Amino acid sequence: MPTILHIDSSPRIKQSFSRQLGKEFIDLWKSNHPGDKIVYRDLGRKPIPYASETWVDASHSPALTAVQKRALKLSDELVDELLAADRFVFAIPVYDLTVPATFKSYIEQIVRFGRTIAPDLKGDLKGLVTGKKLLVISARGSEIVPGSPAAAADHFESYLRHVFGFIGVTDAKFVHAHGLGNEAAQAKALERARAALKEIASSW
Repeated sequence: MPTILHIDSSPRIKQSFSRQLGKEFIDLWKSNHPGDKIVYRDLGRKPIPYASETWVDASHSPALTAVQKRALKLSDELVDELLAADRFVFAIPVYDLTVPATFKSYIEQIVRFGRTIAPDLKGDLKGLVTGKKLLVISARGSEIVPGSPAAAADHFESYLRHVFGFIGVTDAKFVHAHGLGNEAAQAKALERARAALKEIASSW
């Protein structure tokens, strides 16, 4: 039975477009794949703590003290959850041209030496999270058109592609709801995103 890891990361709850679109996709997916298991995590309601000095030291230590084991407990849980899933559905708002701090903290906890990355025979780092599929559903107030001057400063999709590619996840799809800050264009932006998600739900 395939497992879907669904993560919400918006600090906003009722007024979050990324949460709304993510839930709509999961509902579509469940209707098409009723036997799949859905594992849900809400980074907005339960934020992941920032990495501490103890955490950093522990993540690079071959032998752990009791204190270091406690520091890595949540990280181990998050990595286990990630590795157990077949597909990832991450609903993420775009803040300041990239991911919000809630999701950045999550990334710092799952990029782990020896767990999600490891050196190959040549000593180069290799991602261990292979054979997975990633869908990122984003929402942003502004509209950044590919090829425009503003697009060069957009570090959302490029960052996520690189960091998840780094740990081995290279099969990634992105659905962006742009320009949601413009109420006149909001409905059309959501309609385009929903159409894309509906197609993915039937063929992913």
